[in-house]
Amino acid sequence: MKKFIEKLHFITHDIHQHSHIEQAQIACSAGAKWIQYRCFTKNDDELLIDINAIAEICDDWGATLIVTDHVHLNGKADIQGFHIEDFDANFIKLREQLGEAVTIGGSATTLEGLIRLANEGADYAGFGPFYTTITKPNNAPLLGVKGYQNAMKELKSLNIDLPVLAVGGVTVSDIDPLMNTGIFGIAASAAINQADDMRTAYLSFYDKIM
Repeated sequence: MKKFIEKLHFITHDIHQHSHIEQAQIACSAGAKWIQYRCFTKNDDELLIDINAIAEICDDWGATLIVTDHVHLNGKADIQGFHIEDFDANFIKLREQLGEAVTIGGSATTLEGLIRLANEGADYAGFGPFYTTITKPNNAPLLGVKGYQNAMKELKSLNIDLPVLAVGGVTVSDIDPLMNTGIFGIAASAAINQADDMRTAYLSFYDKIM
């Protein structure tokens, strides 16, 4: 089942300036149509308080709500999909568990990872890191624009049609060269939610991508 995937994914994060709920509200009021709730510091009851509140916001603004991991919460809130950060997750089994209607995205740091996600039926892939990021630090090599160019060229040669989003330290000035590589879109967090004016920052990304 082909899913609708937005070109700009906004990812909430644990920050002092705004709660996850506030981040979702500000982003949606600025036009966001895709909110990825990413939180690993709360128990299930606390997660569901956040998720239910954000689901209402997304419903009001017509946005898709994706939850990072926490697939055990499927069916307990109005969640449209899940983003799985485990590079070794079995997406075939996840699809069997979650069903065809649920959007499932995955993370990849290599071309081989992208190919595996496509072959196992992921609906989209977050591919990175583009640059140094404080949101989700890891030891994977930085891709840079050249890394995306090479990966998209290889995917095209293999006739793989997978929406690939650049993630990891992307700023507004990076958007044009990244989009010119043939990627589908951008996922952003810190560049938006830690800006002095989060709404203005979101709109800057939105105007460039959309």
